[in-house]
Amino acid sequence: MSEEKLDQPNVKLPDGKKDKKEPKEKKKRKNPILKWFREMRSELKKVVWPTKKQIINNTLIALAIIIASSAVVWVVDKVGITVVDTLIQLGGR
Repeated sequence: MSEEKLDQPNVKLPDGKKDKKEPKEKKKRKNPILKWFREMRSELKKVVWPTKKQIINNTLIALAIIIASSAVVWVVDKVGITVVDTLIQLGGR
């Protein structure tokens, strides 16, 4: 015995009428650029923007990390230069 699937969109019912689950035709937007701007605007409304205090705090933290990293690189560079100069002097004697 074969089972008929009634969940298909174009299945005809015994009385000759079509199933009501037919997908509706989607209307196409005429201008996809306008659609993109509409969607972008709706997404920007969802953004939680930082306060002025948060921006200043984050900027100061970033500057402090940059300065500390630069100092570490400078110290490693100076130590490296000193080691290489010492090795050159020892090899030259």
